Amino acid sequence: MTAGLAAGCHAASAPDTETRPGPVPPTGIHQAGITTPQQPQPHLLIVTADISVAPGPLLAELGRRILAMAAGTDARLLGLPAGDLTVTVGVGPKLVRARDPQLPGAKDLPPAAHEAVAPSDRGGDLLLQICASDPLVPPIAAAALLAMPGVRERWRQSGARGPHVPVADGVTAPRNVLGFIDGIIGPHTPAEQQRDLWLPGPAPVAGGTIAVVRRMALDVARFAAMPTAAQEAVFGRRRDTGTPLSGGAIADGPDLGAKTPDGRYLVPADAHIRRAHANVVGAGLMLRRSYSMDTPAPGLLFASFQNDLHTFTATLASMEAADALLPFTTTTASGTFLILPGFDEHRPLGSTLFPA
Repeated sequence: MTAGLAAGCHAASAPDTETRPGPVPPTGIHQAGITTPQQPQPHLLIVTADISVAPGPLLAELGRRILAMAAGTDARLLGLPAGDLTVTVGVGPKLVRARDPQLPGAKDLPPAAHEAVAPSDRGGDLLLQICASDPLVPPIAAAALLAMPGVRERWRQSGARGPHVPVADGVTAPRNVLGFIDGIIGPHTPAEQQRDLWLPGPAPVAGGTIAVVRRMALDVARFAAMPTAAQEAVFGRRRDTGTPLSGGAIADGPDLGAKTPDGRYLVPADAHIRRAHANVVGAGLMLRRSYSMDTPAPGLLFASFQNDLHTFTATLASMEAADALLPFTTTTASGTFLILPGFDEHRPLGSTLFPA
């Protein structure tokens, strides 16, 4: 025990010997922070803001700052290595409508049940999703990125992911604050992502996607007081392994028709895995990212990415009809944003949509 403690203290005193994650390229067809890196970083900060200046020049400057941070040449990181920092930028429906009300991303996210959202915590003109392995990096990066005239912050929330649980070849998922493995099903293959994740067009938005962000308080104490079998019935999965109650491997979709000998569904009719299933909803797959949080209340910081807002709203409608998980949730912040197409040194961030 003593030797172990000594070794731990020695390791903590020599951070220069730690293995640091490599950089994530910020340029390309798509912005970083959605499918790259493949295994999401453990720390996330979501910030939404309003802007009172022309979006084109502001977004172009944001892009320049992101490039400098990723390259480790921005002094505003205060000497911290950027590591695997990613910054993903989206714009709200008001800005998209001003450009073209027919474009994807122009629709607001309608209010929903199980919400207690203050006006200041709904919507916004600008989204920053900042991820890193170093928990110090996101808030410092946010301060540098938001320090521009005409930007007024609305709300922010940080979260952390639990240990990665292998789900399939190259795919992992964390446990959430309720103890269940979260985000197992999604568009993981390139073909699925092309079908359900990335916007194919029109040209100004091609390569982008639609994000929904929600901060959800969870009644962890009430959920934890339930027997394990009752908790599993809420989700439709085993808590320890993540496998569907209908059997199979963790990555398998549930057999929604499987029944017990006496005719009961193995996956209950109100189980979350059933109510959110793409076949039940009649919509595409969402790439879902959930980060656990403990302030302002225990809960989840949720982000989903899809190329059609209807995918999210139809899924939520199915859940609101009869999902055993929703009574344990209260959404306290919410919004939808068009994630801008990728950018580089020669194509400024946002330039396909807004003139710089």
